[in-house]
Amino acid sequence: MTDNKDTLATTPLHALHVELGGRMVPFAGYDMPVQYPDGIMSEHLHCRSAAGLFDVSHMGQVRVKGKDVRQAVETLLPADLVNSEAGRMHYSFLLNDKGGILDDLMVTPFEDHVFMVLNAACKQSDIAHLKARLPAGCEVIEEDDKALLALQGPEAANVLSALAPDVAEMRFMTMRDLDIAGVPCRISRSGYTGEDGYEISVPGAQADAFARKLLADARVKPIGLGARDSLRLEAGLCLYGHDIDETTTPIEAALTWAVAKSRREAGGFPGDSIILKQIAEKTPQRRVGLIGEGRAPVREGAELVNDAGEVIGKVTSGSYGPSAEAPVAMGYLPRELSEPGTKVKALVRGRERPMTVAKMPFVEHRYYRG
Repeated sequence: MTDNKDTLATTPLHALHVELGGRMVPFAGYDMPVQYPDGIMSEHLHCRSAAGLFDVSHMGQVRVKGKDVRQAVETLLPADLVNSEAGRMHYSFLLNDKGGILDDLMVTPFEDHVFMVLNAACKQSDIAHLKARLPAGCEVIEEDDKALLALQGPEAANVLSALAPDVAEMRFMTMRDLDIAGVPCRISRSGYTGEDGYEISVPGAQADAFARKLLADARVKPIGLGARDSLRLEAGLCLYGHDIDETTTPIEAALTWAVAKSRREAGGFPGDSIILKQIAEKTPQRRVGLIGEGRAPVREGAELVNDAGEVIGKVTSGSYGPSAEAPVAMGYLPRELSEPGTKVKALVRGRERPMTVAKMPFVEHRYYRG
């Protein structure tokens, strides 16, 4: 899909974004709001202090059904679905035969199907990959009649439990089906901001009314793509196509924790020999967090150099962190330079900017674990 306005797809909330003054931009083939009149900084801080509502309907929602569906899906990714409780979400990856990440995703097994949420830019290639690699008895169903909303922030639980009291008891990374204000929803306690919150799948035809009901609460403001990016960066969360891609393994990306312990012994997923070897022997390079000085951000693509001016790595995501109150970034460095406290420099318009390797997240996660 091109970025011509006439060919961009729209979500069921498009008219609402325009009505709210959203500044619309092309993103992953969709016309999406990058910010609203209050601006990115205000939206970011509001999500950290109250509750923000995000439209993430451009992402793919997929059900996989069929005989032994958990075992079948497990052959394509390194999560342990077979031994998982129904409704337990897993952050995982579709992998190529070299262990490279085709996409990072959320995957949740239920009694009779496996549910996936896919990145917008990858969803069609992901669906093709699933159909090509899964056994003939498996059916891949794209739920393109659904919208997906994310309600994030310390007030998210109070806002949503006023409409559906049962959501208050849900724990981080669990998913269930509930009626909320008369709307059939598939809801997870999850998100990509580092805050407590929920992602809510709703029928597209009811999404506008549902979003307006949430926005009627004074604690909730609409949040665009700009603040979504700065929030996830402060939380140390990867953006596909930037921090991770087909040339990056989960181990290089410091995501070893997402390879289930049971799968580290048995393997049985694409690229398993490479990934298991990397776990045992470590990798030459590693994703790290970086904190700069002052307020000017160090953006994606900036080269990282040592004291001799030699290029040693590259920034893959970078912005000013409104909550961290510093420029924050992620990038790749040689493993021997990946320890927190290590000093490096970033080249920005030909000038060297000091940066320090730092632990992630840059802002503490506030997930609700019960």
